[in-house]
Amino acid sequence: MTAPFEWTPDTRELADLELLLSGAYHPLTGFMSSAEAHAVEEHGTLADGTRWPAPVTLTLPDDHPAAPGDRITLRDPEGAPLAVLTVTDRSGGRAAGPVEALGAAEHGPFARLRRSPAEVRKELAGHEVLAVTMRGPLDDLEEIAATAEEMEATVLLLPLAFGEGGPAVVRAALKARDRLGERGAVTALAVVPLAPREDHAVDLELREHVAEAYGATEHLAGPEPVTLPGPPHRRGLVVFFTGLSGSGKSTVARGLRDALLERGGRTVTYLDGDVVRHLLSAGLGFSRQDRDLNIRRIGFVAAEAARHGGLAICAPIAPYAATREEVRTMVEAVGADFLLVHVATPLAECERRDRKGLYAKARAGLIPEFTGISAPYEEPDDADLVVDTTGIAVEQAVDAVLNPLVQGGWVR
Repeated sequence: MTAPFEWTPDTRELADLELLLSGAYHPLTGFMSSAEAHAVEEHGTLADGTRWPAPVTLTLPDDHPAAPGDRITLRDPEGAPLAVLTVTDRSGGRAAGPVEALGAAEHGPFARLRRSPAEVRKELAGHEVLAVTMRGPLDDLEEIAATAEEMEATVLLLPLAFGEGGPAVVRAALKARDRLGERGAVTALAVVPLAPREDHAVDLELREHVAEAYGATEHLAGPEPVTLPGPPHRRGLVVFFTGLSGSGKSTVARGLRDALLERGGRTVTYLDGDVVRHLLSAGLGFSRQDRDLNIRRIGFVAAEAARHGGLAICAPIAPYAATREEVRTMVEAVGADFLLVHVATPLAECERRDRKGLYAKARAGLIPEFTGISAPYEEPDDADLVVDTTGIAVEQAVDAVLNPLVQGGWVR
């Protein structure tokens, strides 16, 4: 049964939730409190002295109303209920407590291979098990086959499929299974959504715990993948313009779009602030909450375009630094690059232009919460490029953005 409060955990927390519910994190049955997480970080043990290498926590915003004793329905990004968390502690921005499954999670690619430790242990009961955890391709299958033969063991491949690279890891595991079979090794496979930890030693120890949960007699950790980013002209890129109304950001952004289309070689998506408000964000007002939601929507679409190697150009006002940073994080999370362009035309010049008559209306009190007049604009201190369009031709302003893209290798 769902609970009165709701929350959608982030990607890492959802992966941890799945492992808690499947039993892969045994003996853990829920998320840790801040105190428990600190004890794990300091001493590497749970409260009962059990060895445990890494915190498993759930963060809630400070304004979330759930308190100890309450129950929270944890949902996936599509809104499907996954589990109920019974809150035992709220501190340090975290919510702790045991979790109960509400139903089987729906998965994407290779869903049929996401098997619980109990299922795998039942299948391999009575067998010695050599578990191999994988975050990338396996270099030396001879060693694995020889070790399995010496142990008279079944090889259990555990691809640690997390994030965008997850399907590639599973494909590598399936190839390894076939090649090990050609060498006579008996092989089983189960996909495990274990998120990597920054500390390599901690990550290896956590992999060891998961392998034991799956019934491993012995565990081998596959080599870490070597990741070399592709050349810039093949990576996704979001060019995000921010500036006051009338600063010239839309004009420069359109000029950049046109210049890129003339050059060819990149798929270009253009997201102008005014156009987006008529379509993607129809119905939103100009409160801080609505402004932030509008920017998040723009950022989401831009990140999706960049995820597949496209180049997205965004030109909203985007007055708040925290929301701009959210968009940068969204884009970088999908493996794309982010370029923040501050069109720093001074307010006096923007107001002098006032082609739409907006500043005059704002000064007269006819437009409430107008950026630069009755609502704040937080000038970025993290801009990658700064352009002031005062007294320069549009072509010069466009070149001021295009040239760094060429020099950086994003555009040929």
